[in-house]
Amino acid sequence: MAKIKPSKGSPYARILGVGGYRPVRVVPNEVILETIDSSDEWIRSRSGIETRHWANDEETVAAMSVEASGKAIADAGITAAQIGAVVVSTVSHFKQTPAVATEIADKLGTNKAAAFDISAGCAGFGYGLTLAKGMVVEGSAEYVLVIGVERLSDLTDLEDRATAFLFGDGAGAVVVGPSDEPHIGPTVWGSEGDKSETIKQTVPWTDYRDGEVAKFPAITQEGQAVFRWAVFEMAKVAKEALDAAGITADELDVFIPHQANERIIDSMVKTLKLPESVMVARDVRTTGNTSAASIPLAMERLLATGEAKSGDTALVIGFGAGLVYAATVVTLP
Repeated sequence: MAKIKPSKGSPYARILGVGGYRPVRVVPNEVILETIDSSDEWIRSRSGIETRHWANDEETVAAMSVEASGKAIADAGITAAQIGAVVVSTVSHFKQTPAVATEIADKLGTNKAAAFDISAGCAGFGYGLTLAKGMVVEGSAEYVLVIGVERLSDLTDLEDRATAFLFGDGAGAVVVGPSDEPHIGPTVWGSEGDKSETIKQTVPWTDYRDGEVAKFPAITQEGQAVFRWAVFEMAKVAKEALDAAGITADELDVFIPHQANERIIDSMVKTLKLPESVMVARDVRTTGNTSAASIPLAMERLLATGEAKSGDTALVIGFGAGLVYAATVVTLP
């Protein structure tokens, strides 16, 4: 029996660079109120959201991804040709095939990098980060580009009072590469498919195609059920990720949860008993819920504003449709 040669990867992996792109158009709550019976005060008190960004025709999923990725690659100090794999998490690229990752890889100028899309909703960035870490350590790619990107304005029902104000567009990207020390902790991830009805697309594409429904499919959710699950169950997952990384809440510098809702973020901070010294990402206020893009966008903003710094220890956790989740501890680039 022949023996397969072992892979030669890096002992560990880390995030080397981060980049983000927010569409030019800023949409205040007043615009949302044109189609739903609500108020600016109600939206802010329920979600913390003041504005969000919506993409124009030129700001496609691919175009936003290329912009964010270019910044991440430059931040990492490498060239696009060194990228060995491109992983894109999105639920709002409307071509079933080919994967938008292949278009992005080509436009960036990678050297025929492996490229594929994943669909893991708001946990998608965590899933992609975990896959990237495995590729770097295993040796199938020295540098991996992980992108979270959404055009959720295309999937928003502006007449749905429960969701019309929630979603925004944007792209966030990180470069994962080799490291001599551990800078990405073990991932605590999973799914609870029995709760899949709490966040979902209203109807399948085929129902719209076949004329069974006149309204274009949109994202809908059971707000209270999602809130309870996120607050109580995801706090447990976050604690498991801290334990898996061998650190305590007191040793944490930054907390970057999925930017779903500021009330959820506040409740998680309280449940985890995070000290006041921990910087908490609140990008949701001006960016809204951008699903897979929310964590890298929040990370990029914290570093750009100086609210977090290179070398800080951060807990990141994403959770959403599926229901799926992923949490890990990372060192910021």
